[in-house]
Amino acid sequence: MSKDTEQVWTVVSMLEWATTFFSEKKVDSPRLSIEWLIADVLDIKRLDIYLQYDRPFSRQELNELRPLIKRRANHEPLQYITGRTDFMGIPITVNKSVLIPRQETEQLIEIILKTSAFSQTQKCNVLDIGTGSGCIPIAIKSFRPEWSCTAIDISEDALVVARENAQINNLNINFHHCDLNKILNNKVIADSDWDIIVSNPPYITFEEKESLDPQVVNHEPALALFDKDPLSLYEKIASFAASKKAELYLECNDKLTPDILSMIEQYYIDSKIVSDLDGNPRFLIALNSSK
Repeated sequence: MSKDTEQVWTVVSMLEWATTFFSEKKVDSPRLSIEWLIADVLDIKRLDIYLQYDRPFSRQELNELRPLIKRRANHEPLQYITGRTDFMGIPITVNKSVLIPRQETEQLIEIILKTSAFSQTQKCNVLDIGTGSGCIPIAIKSFRPEWSCTAIDISEDALVVARENAQINNLNINFHHCDLNKILNNKVIADSDWDIIVSNPPYITFEEKESLDPQVVNHEPALALFDKDPLSLYEKIASFAASKKAELYLECNDKLTPDILSMIEQYYIDSKIVSDLDGNPRFLIALNSSK
């Protein structure tokens, strides 16, 4: 991207140049990438940039755009570059302390809203284990205002982001610093009654790390991605949820879902696998605790 003062960069010339540049750098979705970055710098909707095709960039706008293009060329996720994303139509702030919310997790929310025995007008206590950005309780609270939502995470940095997101969306959600492995030591969480427990824990094994997109491995927090024994994490969650006789909703590593189901059947008499939109066994629903 030339800094020649005689070069006049318009929206269309930038779109064309950066799309080629990102393609050469093997960046995923090169056209979308530059559209997203231009929209962020110009503070407009992405589709609206096509209404300003011939608009020239000011020097200040170019100075803002150049470092963003460089970061994207290094395969940094767009959501981290712009500092925000959208989750079920809800604005969510993100940084490298939290995972970028995925479409699969949106589906998890939809499953809860559709499946739970608790209606939208009933009182219901929801606990999200490993909340990250807070997208799960924020979405639930947005669609079920009468439900009380609490979330825990082992990362203090993640909780800072989660609290900010709740504030941005003007939602009252309780956040607590808590290690799942020591959940019974947290009196607030351990002594409370929970009607629904949901979790999208770190479920990727270290052996699977090499198969992941470098964009994920190099930029997203390892603490939220990997665990040496994901099945053990799921068992801790299931055991705690069953002790509370709570409905349980889990997002899973699709390679481990059958094993997780077998384990959960020790605690629940009614449990099943639900596939994601790609047909992978991604979610587990467990109702009617046997404990």
